[in-house]
Amino acid sequence: MNNLPYFNADEVRAALPYDRAVRALEEGLQGGVNPEEDGPRLFSPAPDGEFLLMPAQGNDFSGVKALTVAPNNPARGLEKIQGLYILYSSDTLAPAAVLEGSSLTAIRTPAVTLLAVSRIAAMDDSFPDAPRMLVFGAGIQAAGHIAAAHALFPSAEFAVIGRSAERVASLRAQFPDLEITDRGADRDAAVREADVILCTTTSTSPLFDGSLVCDTAIVAAVGTHGLDHRELDDALVSRADIVVEGRKSARAENGNLSTALSDEDWERRPPANLKDLVTGGFVRTPGRPACYTGVGMSWEDLICAAAVFTKGQSASGR
Repeated sequence: MNNLPYFNADEVRAALPYDRAVRALEEGLQGGVNPEEDGPRLFSPAPDGEFLLMPAQGNDFSGVKALTVAPNNPARGLEKIQGLYILYSSDTLAPAAVLEGSSLTAIRTPAVTLLAVSRIAAMDDSFPDAPRMLVFGAGIQAAGHIAAAHALFPSAEFAVIGRSAERVASLRAQFPDLEITDRGADRDAAVREADVILCTTTSTSPLFDGSLVCDTAIVAAVGTHGLDHRELDDALVSRADIVVEGRKSARAENGNLSTALSDEDWERRPPANLKDLVTGGFVRTPGRPACYTGVGMSWEDLICAAAVFTKGQSASGR
């Protein structure tokens, strides 16, 4: 315990570039990871906010992400979500490492999204080498998704729609080597033209008219969780091939699907999950867009935390 390694935010980012995170997640799903067996997220009240605990089990490592959510912090110039990840040996249940939690989340969410997008894109022989990517949102997750998408699709063209021109300008300034277009003034045209749409907002209502989405497009909506929040409308969900992280978590928490899918759909015609996607259990339907939507799951953090620790052990020669 006296020598328990700690990985700060810079060390987490250095050890886990997006392409490595995507590979780790993909390998986990091709192996023994089953999203339907994920541990439950646990919420508890905290002063002016709440605690969030996300436990997960694995063959080699297990872990728990312990976060605080402070809604009043952004107005004070402070982070809304803060926390730590504690990694344990599954053999002995002894702590193996502690990681800064917010940086881990900021990597794993875009990595999971781009795993889904890249896998779906690989199923379409006509998917362009330089896809037109439209990002809704201009915050931390938007920046992470642009960085992850650029890592996996280096020739992609990017456009952004944010809440204000100032926020979009601030986002664009983070990528001086990328040409990122502000499409806030012509939203409908941007949606029609996009090959990939990445939704990274905290919206409580649909961001665009789903009937405008191209039949060959891929849409990923990952900014919200909770049945009273959504980024997609029923028009899109009803006409799209759907992939979720895990069916149980999506049914309980994903507002994008809450009104378009009935109880009968969930019981008799449930959507594919990410394990299905990476192991060949998902098939595209010609003439239908594809839609991935997620709320964040504990197994994803565990895989990414273990990858950081393993990289750190290798670098130190242990």
